Amino acid sequence: METLDKPLTKNIRPDRAFATLADYESTGGYQGLRKTIAELQPKDVQQWVKDAGLRGRGGAGFSAGLKWSMVPMDANAPQTRYLIANADEMEPGTFKDRILIEQDPHQLIEGMIIAAYAIQANTAYIFLRNEYHLAKLRLAYALQEARSKGYLGEHILNSAFSLEIVLHTSAGRYICGEETALINVLEGKRATPRAKPPFPLVSGLWGKPTVVNNVETLCNVPHILHYGVEWYQGLARGADKGTKLFGASGRVKRPGLWELPMGTPIREIIEQHAGGMQGGYKLRGFLPGGASTDFLLPEHLDVAMDFDAVAKAGSRLGTGTIVVLDDQTCPVQMVLNLEQFFAQESCGWCTPCRDGLPWTVTLLKDIIAGQGRIEDLDTLSGLTRMLGPGNTFCALAPGAMEPLQSALKYFREDFEHYIVDQSVAMEPV
Repeated sequence: METLDKPLTKNIRPDRAFATLADYESTGGYQGLRKTIAELQPKDVQQWVKDAGLRGRGGAGFSAGLKWSMVPMDANAPQTRYLIANADEMEPGTFKDRILIEQDPHQLIEGMIIAAYAIQANTAYIFLRNEYHLAKLRLAYALQEARSKGYLGEHILNSAFSLEIVLHTSAGRYICGEETALINVLEGKRATPRAKPPFPLVSGLWGKPTVVNNVETLCNVPHILHYGVEWYQGLARGADKGTKLFGASGRVKRPGLWELPMGTPIREIIEQHAGGMQGGYKLRGFLPGGASTDFLLPEHLDVAMDFDAVAKAGSRLGTGTIVVLDDQTCPVQMVLNLEQFFAQESCGWCTPCRDGLPWTVTLLKDIIAGQGRIEDLDTLSGLTRMLGPGNTFCALAPGAMEPLQSALKYFREDFEHYIVDQSVAMEPV
């Protein structure tokens, strides 16, 4: 059996045409599902994914197989369970799930069917970002193809297992990417996070056990079942297993997205795959995993892109999509731009986020406009703690504080320059 070193992108073509059902099957598509249905029990599938070491690709990095195993499935548990694919990709600097959905939609569908089988869910939802119009069209077409071939619907592949996948287009808010806010929206409620516990695995959509997985996470599943645990583990270069879609944006020569082994050094991603910095620009720093991660510096270029290594360096792997800061872009204005986004996207459900983020924006605007004081930097530092983990309902505000707290740590002189030298004051971005 032929194996691959880039399973997630094997069907992605330069012309951006999408893989039809026939295309997908010709490269081994739905073989993982066939094996699952014919040979494995739900607990077996959970164990395969757990043993493979697949960790969530949406940012949290939690073991996917372990997550599935926490769903109550005994005789006394609710018999109705739900699976949700989180395709509400609104993290600034992140575009990995869009590529997977638009160009290889059956990969997601097969991953969802296998995951639903693993928790014995008969209904699944794809919660899609509203702006992904092409993704919606291609997913709808692929779902129709899958139903016509017997991969979806009643008695899949002549088995006792049945599943329906519903494509739901989001109204469009960043907070909808938080799993409990997403669940509230599916129930027709306001997009606000829920207090936990209870966790969705026990009481989620309409009070039933619910698993929410990221698109990229689910796209890994068919290949684990098709090619095996040892193959998947062997793809990586570090402690974390499998491959990952890593991206780079900013003033690099070739901004884009590449499927690479987990543990690939940051230097390789920026200098080799992204082509290094554009002419006349130097690397000053970067956000390693999207807008809600801490800045790292050129001294961190040899850090491996896996969960623990990036955390040890002082940031998070997040979505694995690097946002590059060059030496001609003001980090204070870059942070203001990010904080304005997060303040706008706050659902307003909890006070620290609702009031703290606009306060942060006001202070940054004052500093850039030449109206700041040195004491404002202490206030901003205090806000990074008050809006930090454990003080809010969800991770939106703590995530918003990560670029700010690291910018104050690494680029403090840029903040002070606006305050001390009023001649550099300018209109905020």
